[in-house]
Amino acid sequence: MSSSSTSQSPSPSPFDGLVVLDMTRVLSGPYCTMLLADMGARVIKIEHPKRGDDSRAWGPPFVNGESAYFLSVNRNKESVTIDFKNPDGRRVLNALIEHSDVLVENFRPGTLERLGLGYADVHACNPRLVYVSISGFGQTGPRRQEPGYDAVVQAEGGLMSITGSADGPGYRLGVAIADITAGMFAAYGASAALFARQHSGQGQLVDVGMLDSVAALLTYQAGIHFATGGVPPRMGNRHSTVVPYETFEAADGEFVLAVGNDTLWKKFCGVAGLDEIATDPRFATNRARVTAYEELRPLLEHTLRTRPRQAWIDDLTAAGVPCGAVRNIEQVLADPQLAARGMVVELDHAIAGAIHVTGIPTKLSATPGAIKTPPPTLGEHTDKVLEELLGLDQAERTRLQQSGAI
Repeated sequence: MSSSSTSQSPSPSPFDGLVVLDMTRVLSGPYCTMLLADMGARVIKIEHPKRGDDSRAWGPPFVNGESAYFLSVNRNKESVTIDFKNPDGRRVLNALIEHSDVLVENFRPGTLERLGLGYADVHACNPRLVYVSISGFGQTGPRRQEPGYDAVVQAEGGLMSITGSADGPGYRLGVAIADITAGMFAAYGASAALFARQHSGQGQLVDVGMLDSVAALLTYQAGIHFATGGVPPRMGNRHSTVVPYETFEAADGEFVLAVGNDTLWKKFCGVAGLDEIATDPRFATNRARVTAYEELRPLLEHTLRTRPRQAWIDDLTAAGVPCGAVRNIEQVLADPQLAARGMVVELDHAIAGAIHVTGIPTKLSATPGAIKTPPPTLGEHTDKVLEELLGLDQAERTRLQQSGAI
């Protein structure tokens, strides 16, 4: 694994010059600010002087004492330690707010308001600031005070009801999809609010709830319910409206077959030696195949088990039929395609040494993002930021440190 030239670009990035104050921890907020940092924003991560981000302690695994979880979502950021419940620390934080374009927080609703750091308070002192709040259930509504945990939101948001085998229990996804999508929507909201600020000159509140974010993912599953009034069931790896579109067992392993239209169906049948059913009225159209699924599936299973997986993939791909092996994480990250796209990047961390992170999936031709710096150690940039942005000299920084403010 190595870095790609696309990860280190001399071109200007879209958010160059933007200052983001990151008051988040764990995943949803850090994922949002990582996306902004990747596109050139200067992200100042505010952490408690003793504890830091909660995820710094999450593990194993650790790399020379550094949490692999934390390392995965905090590149391109500067860590500044401030205890903003300390009066001196609060003054430092207020000064940083005045110098920022965006503030991102993911505390439970009401927490920062009680500290005088809610949107109304911050907007009064910096009207241009875009204030992004990420929470489990949003800033309004009867459930606003409930904490947001990914597994809970996956369950409450319906994802577990449609994930898993038809006759088994619901499963959560293998990544914290509620946290990650909330972070993505928050970065999208921040970008939209910054664009609006160009016209209005004013910042605004961006309110993102994890439950809202998961509900937005339901798309065609929600559409099925709206159209029929029914409740979409768990269907394992089967697609609810396209057949065949699921996993099958070859002679030596699983692969996914994605026959998305009737033209692909005929191509698939040609490769599989199933020409006799290609035009069979029971299977000739997708609508017919969905209806006759229980009759069709055994025919396909029998045929696909007769050859090795890679043989099927080679022949189907050559014919233009979408398919792919079910791979583990090691196999995915070793894919030459990802290497060519700069999606595995090596960084030199001050404590962990050489580490790898996933790359930037959004490729801009003229103003690309870049992965420039590794995840910070706790408080690594406190002196630098306070000197550069606030003009605090060494004597004042030492006083603040002695008082426990930083």
